[in-house]
Amino acid sequence: MPDPKLDLLQGTLDLMVLQTLAAMGELHGYGIARRIEQISGDTILLNQGTIYASLVRLQNRGWISAEWGVSDNNRKAKYYAITRSGRKQLARDAADWQRLSDVMGRVFAQSPEGAE
Repeated sequence: MPDPKLDLLQGTLDLMVLQTLAAMGELHGYGIARRIEQISGDTILLNQGTIYASLVRLQNRGWISAEWGVSDNNRKAKYYAITRSGRKQLARDAADWQRLSDVMGRVFAQSPEGAE
């Protein structure tokens, strides 16, 4: 039986969007969502409302920019790119995430009480 889909922790989607744009360059919202799903092995599934709420948040904070263009299938699409301040925020958030991940690793490495 496959693993259930993961619920995202507050703020992690924004971090994933920033990292995706930093790694892939300019993408439209659908492309960002599909890339995150692909990287997660389809463990994370994003609906349009979820991804676009993140994109609006990030754009309002100045961490991404957006401009209209034409997609591969010749449709009008808004393309997003990470900004300089977005890269700085990504570096800070990635460092915080790594520290938290290290702490969680130590917490889960504890032996259960009574185990030897």
